Amino acid sequence: MGKQTWGYVEVRPGAHMFWWLYYSTASEDYTKRPLVLWIQGGPGASSTGYGNFMEIGPLDVNLNNRTHSWVTETNVLFVDNPVGAGFSYVNDTKLLARNNTQITQDLMEMMTNFLEKVPEFKTVPLYIFSESYGGKMAAQFALRLHKKISAGKLKCNLKGVNFGDSWISPV
Repeated sequence: MGKQTWGYVEVRPGAHMFWWLYYSTASEDYTKRPLVLWIQGGPGASSTGYGNFMEIGPLDVNLNNRTHSWVTETNVLFVDNPVGAGFSYVNDTKLLARNNTQITQDLMEMMTNFLEKVPEFKTVPLYIFSESYGGKMAAQFALRLHKKISAGKLKCNLKGVNFGDSWISPV
């Protein structure tokens, strides 16, 4: 399965976001492979649970090695987003995110903290992937991330955003 790490970021006092990173198992150094940040839909579906074990992670739901996993080509960062989804949690339900603006702010705090904890990913090409309602979250997050990078407030190599079966508008 390869190298992995995980952690929590307190994105706001009492609001904790969980992330799980799988390093690429490609034959070359993982820093030569892109980083994919996976944002599940819902909102409220667990990226580390659903996206990881049901879709693209190295193991399936029965913990068998998946023949075709994104980890064979890329580093994959699953984030349980928004707080309250999956292993992310809040100390009080009043701290649950109520709108996409709060979700975006929490994702920015998570990403900033993640890049401080694993700084070699500051220069690795980053692609944000999303599905279902995750498309709304990914679009706003990518825009805010781009603005912060452009303003020189965050070192990150954002290269693109992918919307897979994303729910962008009911129209």
